[in-house]
Amino acid sequence: MAAPRPRSDLRAETTAARLAALELPQGGFTAPARADALARLQAMGLPTRRDEYWKYTDPTTLTAADASPAAVLVDAEPPVFGAIDRLKIVFVDGVFDAAASDDLSLEGLEISRLADAGDIHWAQGLYGTLEAQGQIPVARPLAALNSAAATDGVLIRVTGRVSKPVELIYRHMSEASDAILHHLVKIDPQADVTILESGPGAARFNTAMEVDLGAKASFHHIRVQGSDHHRRAVTHVFARIASEATFKSFTLTMNGALTRNEAVLDIVGDHATAHVAGAAVGDAKSVPFHQDDTVFVTHAGTHCESRQVFKKVLKNGATGVFQGKILVKPGAQKTDGYQISQALLLDGDSQFLAKPELEIYADDVKCSHGSTSGAIDDTALFYLRSRGVPLAEAQALLVLSFLGDAIAEIEDAGIAGAITDRLEAWLARRL
Repeated sequence: MAAPRPRSDLRAETTAARLAALELPQGGFTAPARADALARLQAMGLPTRRDEYWKYTDPTTLTAADASPAAVLVDAEPPVFGAIDRLKIVFVDGVFDAAASDDLSLEGLEISRLADAGDIHWAQGLYGTLEAQGQIPVARPLAALNSAAATDGVLIRVTGRVSKPVELIYRHMSEASDAILHHLVKIDPQADVTILESGPGAARFNTAMEVDLGAKASFHHIRVQGSDHHRRAVTHVFARIASEATFKSFTLTMNGALTRNEAVLDIVGDHATAHVAGAAVGDAKSVPFHQDDTVFVTHAGTHCESRQVFKKVLKNGATGVFQGKILVKPGAQKTDGYQISQALLLDGDSQFLAKPELEIYADDVKCSHGSTSGAIDDTALFYLRSRGVPLAEAQALLVLSFLGDAIAEIEDAGIAGAITDRLEAWLARRL
């Protein structure tokens, strides 16, 4: 019997097969960054279950040469942000759809399409830069794959206070689609923008967003993942946060066979704020549900604040994962870092896997983390039932209350209301 191949050989073969199945973009201002990303990817190889930050999530379907087909589901629900005045940018199976998108002109914004950008562009010094920096100290091979192979995306420069949100809408129309998108957002000092994201995107979806915040700039990011039970997706947000800038990101995940959301935030200025939050609701009764939030926040500035708030509601064998780290560098005094991850398990078959971490090299800081999981509080449920509240409604109220801390991270009341409405509709169908 032949000896088993070394794991390093299997990793190299998987990486080579994945790249061979792609048509890598050529030329343009991104060419040097793409070449660098490709070299880094080939050196590190695509992830396996043996990698420290992938031991809770099997990346096989994300690294295979071909995407597993995913049925296209017609969603009868209205768009989650349909009642909000916003500028819409639509991608269908990873390709920009000009006919379905709004005019891309809006005061305070410069928007262009990655696939159309010429050899000289303001984004030349940004594309792939934050992703490359985010590879240290933890390797993120699927992000390097994104920088090397992304075929489309948007380049957004924010020069003022934008009057309405910009929504990136992803539509999945082909069962075998495999999409890789890369977005850049550069926010000038004191400028302010809200970015929304919604939709399943593709059967297999790999997205990256690099966000560069200038001094006193503000970035608000609200993302809704759902509507497609069979989707497999990995997302990456890399952010560089300057002095007195504010970064806030919230993600709602509903459905999806596999979803991995990575956030890598680098607080480089003083008196800056970085909040990242998420709510996940998963029912694996008919289709598997595995949702993973992996977050790494680095504090390099003084008097800065970071928050990681993640809540998951899991049912019928669904799995939730949280891996969160706060790194406080030497000299980052007066850091205030907080991290909480909690799961509500609606049956005995679901599971929540958590790995919270603190690494601190400054002595005048306030950092804490906590992680819990458990069932619905029987006392609270009995209280509601004793006052005539039907069982399903009582459970839904308690679930929404549990998720409230994460939703509270959304500052815009209208957007928070849209998120709550979508959650209520999901709960009404499943409780």
